[in-house]
Amino acid sequence: MGLALESNLELILKKAKSAKREAASLSRVEKDHCLEAMAAAVLARKTDILAQNALDIDAARETLSSVMIDRLRLTDERIDALVQGIRDVASLPDPCSAVLEESERPNGLRIRKVASPMGVIAVIYESRPNVTSDVAALCLKSGNVCVLRGGKEAFRSSCAIVDAMKQGLRDAGFNENFVNIVTDTSRESAQALMTATEYIDLLIPRGGKNLIASCVANAKVPCIQTGTGICHIYVEASADQEMALAILENAKTSRPSVCNAAEVLLVDRAIAAEFLPKVADRLVRARSEKGLAPVELRLDPCAAAIIEGSPAGADDFDTEFLDYIFAVAVVDDVRAAVDHIALHSTGHSEAIVTASPAAADYFTASVDSAAVYVNASTRFTDGGEFGLGCEIGISTQKLHARGPMGLRELTTYKYIINGNGQIR
Repeated sequence: MGLALESNLELILKKAKSAKREAASLSRVEKDHCLEAMAAAVLARKTDILAQNALDIDAARETLSSVMIDRLRLTDERIDALVQGIRDVASLPDPCSAVLEESERPNGLRIRKVASPMGVIAVIYESRPNVTSDVAALCLKSGNVCVLRGGKEAFRSSCAIVDAMKQGLRDAGFNENFVNIVTDTSRESAQALMTATEYIDLLIPRGGKNLIASCVANAKVPCIQTGTGICHIYVEASADQEMALAILENAKTSRPSVCNAAEVLLVDRAIAAEFLPKVADRLVRARSEKGLAPVELRLDPCAAAIIEGSPAGADDFDTEFLDYIFAVAVVDDVRAAVDHIALHSTGHSEAIVTASPAAADYFTASVDSAAVYVNASTRFTDGGEFGLGCEIGISTQKLHARGPMGLRELTTYKYIINGNGQIR
């Protein structure tokens, strides 16, 4: 084997591998029965899950910021949404056995290209307990077995959710090893998953840039890169400024701790003197007056000559703040905005606010990111918002999967060839 694994981690991987053929053979009715049982069990154990989450939050107060604490926190409403997410996945079509292409050769062979499960999918993620149920639901619906390795901040919450889902599978008469969680949250366990070629068919890291970089550098198993979100919004000269302000406030402040929150504001020079004071009024003064967290504006020299804020540091346009902070720059035109994005973007989500079809067309054609918006918030880059039920991550690479990864992205394909005795 050659794997430096703790015995309990190796046992988890063996159980996952032993369950993958069974998972792949489930019918749609069986998958949906599993998912409903999992959802019902999570709902039934809400009190216990909330209690474990409270312990996680208490333990994290000295190490996490308030916005990251919010990312970790579960409430009655968030667990209800988590359960609904599982049920939403159950309502989606089964991606497996879909015939992607079909042809008949001159010799009579009928060739079908058919979607099929990946097998065992490992996901390394950080302090968002809702990811636990999202990943489990998506993997099961796509005929895969999941191995979850969450972060230490959400460990109790994630284990409570997995315990509930396993109970639901057992109660429904199915294999509880369709869903697995690694109980070791050390760096060594993550490294072991990256090299577990005997057990894991696909690894998806979902977290900060250090986690992503470690997986890209060290993984021996196939790995999909889910990138950090340095998301840009460019307000072009012809933009409806009230629309732009609403989009900016939503993209920056509705939930700043997530990867689709905007981090950089680019403003066209032609409207900067008029528009930037409105930005400061909306995101700083008005929010303070309402008792809301104001946004810290970190300004390039051109923006700083117009409004008050903090001078932008050398790294501010290359930082995923995950906080109430906006890096702000003035650019000459749409081409300059695209140039700036090309230099600083992580390829996640970018938006233009404009009334100009020509500017919109140039922006969407030229920006090389997974999601490119015209007159809408970047906060929509999400599996649920895209109609995928939920997502296992946002892929910023280009091979196999890009953008929100739903059921289809968790399948591969195989060729099934039917003949009647042909030989070559």
